[in-house]
Amino acid sequence: MSHQVTIYMYARASKANSAGQHPIYVRITIQGKRTEFSTKKFISPSKWDQKKMKMKGNTEEARSINSYLDSVRNKLTQTQVVLEYQAANMTLDTFMNAYQGKSTHRERMLIPIFKDHNKKLKALIGIEYAKGTHGRYEISLKHTQDYIRFQYGTDDIAISQIDHAFVTGYDFYLRTERLCGNNTTVKYIKNFQKIIKICLANGWMTSDPCINYKVKLQEIERNFLTEEELETLVEKQINIERLAVVRDIFLFSCFTGLAYIDVKQLTSDNIVKGIDGQLWIDTKRQKTSTPSRIPLLRTALDIIQKYQDHPKCNNENTLLPVSSNQKMNAYLKEIAAICGIRKELTFHCARHTFATTVTLSNGVPIESVSKMLGHKNIRTTQHYAKITDSKVANDMDNLKAIIESQHINHIKRTS
Repeated sequence: MSHQVTIYMYARASKANSAGQHPIYVRITIQGKRTEFSTKKFISPSKWDQKKMKMKGNTEEARSINSYLDSVRNKLTQTQVVLEYQAANMTLDTFMNAYQGKSTHRERMLIPIFKDHNKKLKALIGIEYAKGTHGRYEISLKHTQDYIRFQYGTDDIAISQIDHAFVTGYDFYLRTERLCGNNTTVKYIKNFQKIIKICLANGWMTSDPCINYKVKLQEIERNFLTEEELETLVEKQINIERLAVVRDIFLFSCFTGLAYIDVKQLTSDNIVKGIDGQLWIDTKRQKTSTPSRIPLLRTALDIIQKYQDHPKCNNENTLLPVSSNQKMNAYLKEIAAICGIRKELTFHCARHTFATTVTLSNGVPIESVSKMLGHKNIRTTQHYAKITDSKVANDMDNLKAIIESQHINHIKRTS
């Protein structure tokens, strides 16, 4: 966009020196606003050509002053050209700052913005975010810092230097130097994109360097226990107490669909009487703060009653004696070996087992499963719940029976 910049030079009589000479002033006018500054050159009033805005004559003095005035005029013109090329919002202040070589803004750096985001996120733990979310952003920050050092040999980078090449280079670094898988890489870049969005929202960046980053998450085949494996786990006699406790808590999750952290935080206050007069779990998922109401199946009720007087539950006011997630997952590997289950058993596998084997495979509609899992939409539930072959076979058997019945009725009517 072209801006009207008016440059006017004149000999200012009101600032005459003791010798009667007038200083030559430059007046700049932009969008109706103007400012003036002195060139610090003085001239006899009779020697000033106001129409040409230069000193008359061809003397050494005239050539020297006129040459200087030309350089001032050229510099002012060049300032206008540069600002228009940068598509800057040209005001009198921005023009004069650029002319005088003053920075109109402090160069913003990436890492302080990232750290500020993480600091604010930490303050919202338990209010809007889970502790694990903050931890993941701290790891993302570290990877970003390591990438900048690796790629640019410095500890930080100005956000004005972040472009598409930076983003794709970061992706390549995570895959090659950090040996991250596709989904882990995409998640780290997604965290980085949030920082970019903060910069864009505040007007610190004018274009999104991530706009053409098109890598997608790959769907992962999630583990769940089959009906036979679940039955084996229920009936297996385990004489090692630490493993027996973990097995029971894992089974509780298999029959409620609750994630590890949600099981750990359950108290007796979360057990309520439901609309059917039976006992339900009434809680909120820590991850999303979404309400989750789940009717308690007999297996889950038996486990609650089994541990109602457990010392750990009494001391910590919890429903079940849940250990750390790391310890639970380590013990689950031992339990899988004892039960002959040839799958990598993790606590989250229980949530998938509830969605697939316990509910959907037994005819519970996906809408009800989604609500019990505390999902905000059914698309999320579909990632958890894989329709088993036995469910498909049962559904098709039912369909065959209906078609056969319709066929027989048709024959009877036409005979």
